[in-house]
Amino acid sequence: MTQPVAPEKACFILNPKSGVRSAVSVPDLIAEHLDTARWEAELIPTQYAGHATELARQAAAAGARLVVAVGGDGTVNEVARGLKGTNTALGILPKGSGNGLARHLGIPMALPQALALLNQPTFHRIDSCSINGHPFFCTAGIGFDGLVSSVFALSTKRGLSSYVQLVVREFRNFKAEAATVSINGRDLSSDFFVVAFANASQYGNNAYIAPMANIQDGLMDVCLIRHVGVAEAIQLGYGLMTKQIAHSHLAEFHTCATVRVHCEVPQYYHADGEPMGQATEFEVQIEPQSLEVIASLEAKA
Repeated sequence: MTQPVAPEKACFILNPKSGVRSAVSVPDLIAEHLDTARWEAELIPTQYAGHATELARQAAAAGARLVVAVGGDGTVNEVARGLKGTNTALGILPKGSGNGLARHLGIPMALPQALALLNQPTFHRIDSCSINGHPFFCTAGIGFDGLVSSVFALSTKRGLSSYVQLVVREFRNFKAEAATVSINGRDLSSDFFVVAFANASQYGNNAYIAPMANIQDGLMDVCLIRHVGVAEAIQLGYGLMTKQIAHSHLAEFHTCATVRVHCEVPQYYHADGEPMGQATEFEVQIEPQSLEVIASLEAKA
């Protein structure tokens, strides 16, 4: 007679303050939709910035097969940091305003459907990256998007409309600065509006900065956007939302495993939408196949 298989441990790390759907009762959803024959669930709320990384590391060390980030891009980043290089997989219940990595991984935005994906899991290994030692799993950037991330972090308003209003306001006063991007043995110098590094294809909210990005190919996609005016900015916005930026004359793309950037004046930068401060020197690297995830990814060619 076949012995029943014991459920594996799944730790759900919840950011109570995350995103636009904070009123949703995650414990009730887990109780209703999670397959208890597959997973033995534990739900732990975070208490401070960086706590999710500590909790994820502890869960992995204790033998959890799965750690689920319940929150937005910041929470996902923190949990993924704690799991990188382990045999514990990352799951995501998207509860933020952007959900960039979740969208790239094909995770449903509706939480019951996201839980259903965990019940019949498909495990994949994906790449991760770092910018000046700060891990990121979706995107990072220098310049205008770094500034916007810094300002948005101080805002009490969330959601796409608030973000768009902030972008328009900050664009009016932003000045592209001189920088040199050292990539694939070449030095590219210009006044750059944005230097974006894409492990995944989008920032979030289906704004695609690198539609062709493959999160499993061991390469990052680097998007260079030089100084733009109002008309060009509108074109870029349209390109982001329609995946057409890859065909725009305003954006230049490269793929690489490492890239260095030197800026003449300090530039704001972000990692997965979280502001990292300012710097003049940047080193960005990729770590292939360094994180296991539950996802709905198309098979690699």
